[in-house]
Amino acid sequence: MSALPLISLTAPVGPADAPLVVLGPSLGTSTILWDDVLPLLADDYRVSAWDLPGHGAGPVAREPFSVADLADAVAAAVTDETYFYAGVSLGGATGLELALRHGDRLRAAAIVASGAQLGDPAAWADRAAQARAQSTSSLIVASAQRWFAPDSIARRPDLTGRLLHALQDADDDSYARCCEALAAYDVRSSLGEIAVPVLAAWGAFDAVAPEAKALEIAEGVRDGRVARIDEAGHLPPAEQPEAVAALLRSFFASASREDA
Repeated sequence: MSALPLISLTAPVGPADAPLVVLGPSLGTSTILWDDVLPLLADDYRVSAWDLPGHGAGPVAREPFSVADLADAVAAAVTDETYFYAGVSLGGATGLELALRHGDRLRAAAIVASGAQLGDPAAWADRAAQARAQSTSSLIVASAQRWFAPDSIARRPDLTGRLLHALQDADDDSYARCCEALAAYDVRSSLGEIAVPVLAAWGAFDAVAPEAKALEIAEGVRDGRVARIDEAGHLPPAEQPEAVAALLRSFFASASREDA
């Protein structure tokens, strides 16, 4: 990995003495994904969110990187000794790599709409090529169909629209490099090494990372559990922020009790 910054991390919001929660993005989105969840957590936690390379405030990627590199970049950016983590899709994959590579610092990890392996490598290569040749704007229609449950855009037009604009504004080559990182990502054989509490949650309408992906994680790690998020597709924090915030609060509180 380059010595240059790979991700950007927002300053924490919330009480100065509260435990830290770090929130990770899905491919093509930005910290906007968590906009409606963050204030629902910030009464009891300090909350930071991070952006992928070339997404939102994330620096443009100049060379290839892996999902493990993203996890190392998050760990380097977080100054707290220990913290909770929640990530969606690519951000969830990063969470599993964090648990494998920096598990001594994680108190618990919520892996949302993600998996220990995601998609077909050839399909990721095709999408990377499309982003480079035709820009991320060419991906908007297909992404909207993948991302959202049937009623989500009508129910939450402002936030879903902002997320699609974030995709359009993403750096084309950085997006492509994220696709290539996902093509090479597969931690299925390493799940048994993860000892921190893990919640694997899926959206009821998610065809990208359905229930089977969540069950594979929860059954593979040493301390796993699952949860379904109703009326959500691939981006539950944007589609069902209250349900996601309640789920995270309950999970983090349970993990804290286990620590005690």
